[in-house]
Amino acid sequence: MQLVRHSESPLLYPNPLHRWEAMNVFNCAVIQHNGLFHMHYRAQGVDFISHIGYAVSIDGLHWNRLENPVVSPHQGRDDYRGVEDPRVVRLDDIFYMTYTAYGINSYFPMIARSENLITWEDVGPLERAQNKDHVLFPEKIGGRYAILHRRSPNIWIAYSDDLKTWTDHEIIMKPREENDWDSKSIGSNGPPIKTGDGWLLVYHGYEAQHIYRHSVALLDLENPAKVINRPKSFIMEPTETWEIKGDVPNVTFSCSSIVVGDELYFYYAGADRVIGLATAPFNDVVAFARGSD
Repeated sequence: MQLVRHSESPLLYPNPLHRWEAMNVFNCAVIQHNGLFHMHYRAQGVDFISHIGYAVSIDGLHWNRLENPVVSPHQGRDDYRGVEDPRVVRLDDIFYMTYTAYGINSYFPMIARSENLITWEDVGPLERAQNKDHVLFPEKIGGRYAILHRRSPNIWIAYSDDLKTWTDHEIIMKPREENDWDSKSIGSNGPPIKTGDGWLLVYHGYEAQHIYRHSVALLDLENPAKVINRPKSFIMEPTETWEIKGDVPNVTFSCSSIVVGDELYFYYAGADRVIGLATAPFNDVVAFARGSD
């Protein structure tokens, strides 16, 4: 199966009137809350330092955005490339954002919290090491917070009682054979989606040509370190001009997949320049992940 691009894509473009988002808008998190769609997106201005902006929508297609970013470099060690790739979940009535802080010599995975989606405060780093593509599960597993992260080139899982100290790190997925589409590196996209068959994980990968594609895997509900099934083929790859040509070529990259009615909404960036949307019947995606499609 393949995701189908929405006819109105791309949905969000750089805004030349705002210096901080004048060059690129990409890699966004989208959640639904109180009848609205809320987007947090990575943006770059003329200095190519990343900030995180906020936009809101009634229908998930047409967006109104704030004039100023809601998260900017603020730690002194993230001012080289900024704050990148937000992923947002609502857990215990608190919103949590995972993002990457990029310094001059290293990057590290951060977690922040908010009660209103606009004002964010840091909880702390997942770990003080080069790591990214980290995303929280939208509920606790066995009474503990659970997170997926990437120590390149693998997808790992870890657990915590307080979101500050993380233990039981374990690899759950690795790149595949040399000629496969995900043979060099893989990483999680948006928060896993709970289904009756397991946690649906949408993930990305690339091969020697560095073309970013996406597929899904199904994780066990009670022990998500156990991969129930991982189809070999992908469901999304760059084919449109705005996905092939841009700031970084041949990239489709997502930080968010949500269920809207009976559809999976896959929000993604094309070539690190603009934001688009692709969809598919949710039951078909689950069946594909299960291996029965």
